[in-house]
Amino acid sequence: MSESRLSLLGGPFHRLGRSLGLVHGRSNTVPLGLAIAASLWVVLVALTLVEGLGHTVFAVDAIGAHVRLLLVIPLFFFCEKVLDPRLGTLIETTVRSGVVPLRSLPALQAEIARTRRWVDAWLPEFACLMLALAMLVAGPHLHLYGATSGLDPQRAAVQETLTGGWYWGICLTVLRFLMLRWLWHLLLWGRFLWRFSRLDLHLVPTHPDRNGGLGYLQEVHVKFVPLVLALGAIESASFAEEIAMGTLRFEALTTIIPFLMIVVAVLFLGPLLVFVPKLREARTKGLEAYGDLAMHYVEAFDRKWVLGERDAQERLVGSADVQSLADMQNSYQVVEDMRRSPVTPHLAMRLLGAVIVPMLPLLLFKFSIGDLSQLLFKHFVAL
Repeated sequence: MSESRLSLLGGPFHRLGRSLGLVHGRSNTVPLGLAIAASLWVVLVALTLVEGLGHTVFAVDAIGAHVRLLLVIPLFFFCEKVLDPRLGTLIETTVRSGVVPLRSLPALQAEIARTRRWVDAWLPEFACLMLALAMLVAGPHLHLYGATSGLDPQRAAVQETLTGGWYWGICLTVLRFLMLRWLWHLLLWGRFLWRFSRLDLHLVPTHPDRNGGLGYLQEVHVKFVPLVLALGAIESASFAEEIAMGTLRFEALTTIIPFLMIVVAVLFLGPLLVFVPKLREARTKGLEAYGDLAMHYVEAFDRKWVLGERDAQERLVGSADVQSLADMQNSYQVVEDMRRSPVTPHLAMRLLGAVIVPMLPLLLFKFSIGDLSQLLFKHFVAL
């Protein structure tokens, strides 16, 4: 990869995937994720069959193990695949459009290089691995939701088997390493956005994206949806295990899910708020500049058409001055409607909706399929 290209892909783990031929092209790490997920799950199933534990591992209160391995891990890598190209395009777009002027280009390139060095460093991933191992040791004291989310003293008989050792010792450690690695990348992304927002940017208040030219940030952040789906799937599976065991009431989800939505908003929408001061400043300056321009124009319009300082032969009907006045009003309105934040309702709905979607199967603990079908039918008929 070019050193001037922004990317969150790198580090020892990514280089290992490339050396194994499981990373295709520049950013397609999906084969690596599928290989990891399939390997962990196949060995887990094989051990359960050998030890005669199929009735335990394939029970409803162990569904989280399958969701984490077969769904969550591939989603982690799918998010990398769809996100990485957008990061490079973001830089190209902002430079080409002039949002990052030439005078700020050296500072931007320095921040990209600094981010790339942190992404490629071995120490953060080593720390993620050590923390994942520490979570394994501290499992009984973490009090996590779900029977398969951590070591459970009530399942000591299963944990002491090869199946238990493989799942809790290897599978969960790999999953936690990947989660912590993603958290590290999110921290790096948040830091880059903060440094990017402090550059001397050229934000145009009349830009059609209503974000001064930063509208493409929404296209970047919407690519975090697979990661949010993965996090939602982890929690949903854990809740399903708790409800199946009778240790969590379905009604308790009405308070837990909103909390999860707040966490997602902080992680994936919060970093965009660093641009609020810049956008507010651009809007204020735009209102001042276009307000002065509009005042000069309407004064000239009044002198010409209201006070009669015009050629006697000139007629108001069909005059370009009227259209120009309307254009001036529209331009001022565009500045006035400029957003003060890159977070749009559409983006928020996409990301927060990705938390809700994995929770929908939990409705089966409260309603039968027939009841849900009737509710959906009534809803669509009412539309």
